[in-house]
Amino acid sequence: MVGECAPRSERGIVGCVPLAIQCLCIDSHDPSRLAAFWEAALGWRRTEDEPDEVCLEPPAGSPQDGVVPDLLFLRVPDDKTVKNRLHLDLRPSDQLAEVTRLEGLGARRVDIGQGPDVSWVVLADPEGNEFCVLRAYTQQELEQISGGTEPGS
Repeated sequence: MVGECAPRSERGIVGCVPLAIQCLCIDSHDPSRLAAFWEAALGWRRTEDEPDEVCLEPPAGSPQDGVVPDLLFLRVPDDKTVKNRLHLDLRPSDQLAEVTRLEGLGARRVDIGQGPDVSWVVLADPEGNEFCVLRAYTQQELEQISGGTEPGS
C-alpha cells in the first residue's frame, strides 16, 4: 500500500520506501485490439476504454485486485523492432493446455534464442510483444508457497 511500508534493510537501504507499481504500460498500434487479447488471456476486466488508452485490471474482489499492477495499453505510432526489455511470465496449472488456448486467441510461438531444452514456452501477442508461459509448479513447490516460502528458497 502506498503510504504504508515496512522497514527495509537489503543493500544498505534502511527505512521506508512508500512506492508501489501502479501499472505496466504497453505501447500498441491498436490498444483496444491488443487489450482484447490480454483481457481474454488473463480473464481481466476493462476499467478504462478510450481510443488511445485501455486499462485492464484483475477481476474485482479477486486476490489479485488492488495488488497486481494494472496493464495499460497506450497508442503509439512506432513499430516494435527489437525483443522486449520487459516481459510477462505467466504460470499456468497446465502449460500445454494454456499455450494451446493462447495460440487460439492469437498468440504465436517465437524463438528469441531460448534453446530447445528450456522449461518455458515463448509466445508473442498479436502485436509481437514476447511473453513466457512457464511450467506448472510441482506439488513440492505448491506446498512451499502455501507454507509461506518461495520455491527455491
